[in-house]
Parts: sequence; C-alpha cells; structure tokens
Amino acid sequence: MSGYRVEKLSAVGQTRSVEMTVWVDSWQMQCCGEPFTVGSEVSWTLREVESGWLASVLGSGVAGTVDAAEEHHGGLSEETPVTRAKVSRITAVHCRYAPRPGGESRTLYPVAGSAAISAVTSADGWTPARDELAFVGYLVRIDIP
Repeated sequence: MSGYRVEKLSAVGQTRSVEMTVWVDSWQMQCCGEPFTVGSEVSWTLREVESGWLASVLGSGVAGTVDAAEEHHGGLSEETPVTRAKVSRITAVHCRYAPRPGGESRTLYPVAGSAAISAVTSADGWTPARDELAFVGYLVRIDIP
C-alpha cells in the first residue's frame, strides 16, 4: 500500500496551513500509539484510507470526508514522509458489531448506521465502550503548517 503524500501550499508573503481529517484505528493506538490531545503536535505517517471498511462503519457521507489514515505498523514504503501537524479536533467513533445475516455467527462486522461520534479532548486508544457500541477509532482534524 502506498503512503499518502502531503504537498505544502504557499503564497508569496502569506503562509497557509493545510487541514486534513485523519482516521486513527483504536487497535493501533492501544498497541503502541502515542496519546495526544487537542493542541498537541503530532508526527504521523499517513496512508490511503480503507474506504470500504470506513464507509461500513461511518457511512459513505462521513467516510468521504476522511483524507488519510495514520499508520505506524509498517507496510508502507520507507520513503513515505512523516507528516507533522497540530491537532485541532478529536472525535471518538463507536459502532455496533454483529454477524452478517446468514453468515458465521462468530465473525462480527460493523452494523451500517450504528456509528456514534462524540467530541473528546484527548486520545489514548482506551476510550470506553458506550452501551452496546464498541470503540473503533478516532477522527482527528489536523492542521499542517
């Protein structure tokens, strides 16, 4: 899988930042992610979004707003650049899991339309479940100078 390259925008006499929404998987944070807060400076390796899976969790409308996914478990080219940015917003994402109709009962999949998104000020990968909704990750808005 190829990395996600961020190009800087510039104008004569003016500095602009690039805003992106990045998906951060719960399991990646739980394994070895670095906790962050709104206002934190982060250095992340970004990859393309797994749009089919993300759409199954968030719905195609919200999933279509996600620009990249954070990746720190490999599988990307060594030439993939690190993106340095400031976190401006964090939302926790929860959804319900269930077997597919007629499918194996031990294999669970995100239930379409069950996602719940809530604003949080920090992320450590251990956001608690919400009733029958499992925590699956974060949508993080970043500003790249």
